[in-house]
Amino acid sequence: MSRAPFQVLVFPFRRVAEAAFEYAVFKRADAGYWQAIAGGGEDGENPVEAARREAYEEAEIPATSSYYPLDSVAHIPTYFFEARSSWPKGTYVIPNHCFAVELPTMDIVLSHEHSEYRWVSFGGGTELLHWEDNRTALWELNERLCNNDLPRPL
Repeated sequence: MSRAPFQVLVFPFRRVAEAAFEYAVFKRADAGYWQAIAGGGEDGENPVEAARREAYEEAEIPATSSYYPLDSVAHIPTYFFEARSSWPKGTYVIPNHCFAVELPTMDIVLSHEHSEYRWVSFGGGTELLHWEDNRTALWELNERLCNNDLPRPL
């Protein structure tokens, strides 16, 4: 399959107390910075299918887990992607669709793409995350959880 012109971002989360949550962040093995699970869509996939596949490939999160769409959508310049030459002429930015996935008891198993992961508080995640769109999605997820306002799972 070829690379589709969109990106996905997935934040695993778990409840640790009545009104307290932790979020998994991942350190990229190749670049050394922290981010959520991230990856590209493949032709024929919609964003949630790509999110489920990427989360399984990078952390062995089952596709049957509860995935929640977030309103946060960033746009990423195509110069970050080798596949840009195969995309339609005039494609200068691609959308980055954001999701959350609940992991109440599951252990994460890292792929070769990450050297480590951590469960962190909202504040800890905000300090570690490299990309602004990751911090925005984490903020939205934290606000939704604190206000008991998650959308219906997909």
